[in-house]
Amino acid sequence: MVESTYRTLLVDGAGPVARITLNRPDKRNPIGLDTCAELVHALGRLRADAAVRVVVLTGAGSAFSAGGDLGSMQATPGSGAASDIPPATLVDLLLCMHDVGKPIIAMVNGHALAGGLGLMVACDLVIAADTATFGTTEIAVGLWPMMITAEITRNIGRKRTLEMMLTGRRYSAAEALAMGLVNQVVPAAELEATTTKLAGELADKSPAAVALGLRAFYGSADMELAPALRYLQGELGKVLALEDAAEGISAFLQKRKPVWKGR
Repeated sequence: MVESTYRTLLVDGAGPVARITLNRPDKRNPIGLDTCAELVHALGRLRADAAVRVVVLTGAGSAFSAGGDLGSMQATPGSGAASDIPPATLVDLLLCMHDVGKPIIAMVNGHALAGGLGLMVACDLVIAADTATFGTTEIAVGLWPMMITAEITRNIGRKRTLEMMLTGRRYSAAEALAMGLVNQVVPAAELEATTTKLAGELADKSPAAVALGLRAFYGSADMELAPALRYLQGELGKVLALEDAAEGISAFLQKRKPVWKGR
């Protein structure tokens, strides 16, 4: 259970599915340095909590996140976060998200724009309401989405990424699905139930295998083919050595549900 009090987030750390809610609805949940610091802190606590197997990330109000907090861009990292939270930047946050070792599902209830889109894409899976909109709108105010370039390009490729960034246009949920920005689009009224169902399915998997698998996925993403195969061969050995692997095979052969030990 995450016990810290946050200024920009609501955190329900009760396992197996924890929820983090970006909680500045009056500002459409901006991603400022304070929010980055609090997200890194919250994710670190959830990573250490063995009872938590899946994290759902969403936004309060009518938006997931409308982007960077322009008013805080000159602030000191972490200056607006709760006093016990170490400072962190967007770089720290994105790297942290890929090292949690637990699936992070973005439940996109509204606008996911600019830095908010980058935060969404950094999640492992994305379920979006059919009313949500998406885009990298920074160019309209003379900015460029530098940090999130790495995340978006890895998901939808160079041409689509440049189209989004150069035009600054907004895309519908259906367009985002076709582009590969999101995994699934559902009616807004079904967003909660659909996300809950998916989170439950993921929470039912071996947490040890999921952790190794996620870190191997991101660890091998930018390797050349031969080094990637050698690296993944080593990671396969780690998976096969898990007690959960032995339990999963035994359960399959005995036609019963596995009982995971998480190791």
